[in-house]
Amino acid sequence: MDADTNKPLVWLHTEIKTPPFSSEGRTEAGGLLRRLQQGALLEMPHSRPMPTIGPRCHELRIKDANNNWRIIYRVDEDAILIVEVFAKSTRETPHRIIELCRKRLTRYNAVTGDEHETPKKKST
Repeated sequence: MDADTNKPLVWLHTEIKTPPFSSEGRTEAGGLLRRLQQGALLEMPHSRPMPTIGPRCHELRIKDANNNWRIIYRVDEDAILIVEVFAKSTRETPHRIIELCRKRLTRYNAVTGDEHETPKKKST
């Protein structure tokens, strides 16, 4: 793809900066985001699907000097949505992060008229 066909990044929240990312971590994140913009489909170990957040949602996995960073993103036809960036300190993605991402995507979908549905919270 040429520069005219790259998908833009749409930041729903936060940014990637140094600190808290090291310059190496920020560079790795930037390179992976650039590949997504160019249409690459990333797989493990760089990215994994996050269907619990919604359709076309994934997490980028950035191993940094002191943290394991996660960047939650969604691939739309016209853009890459950056939903959340956080340091992961447990094996599973915290429930509060999943719910926060769902809420942001629901708001985004309502504003843009995107008909793709975000999964509802499971009843217990």
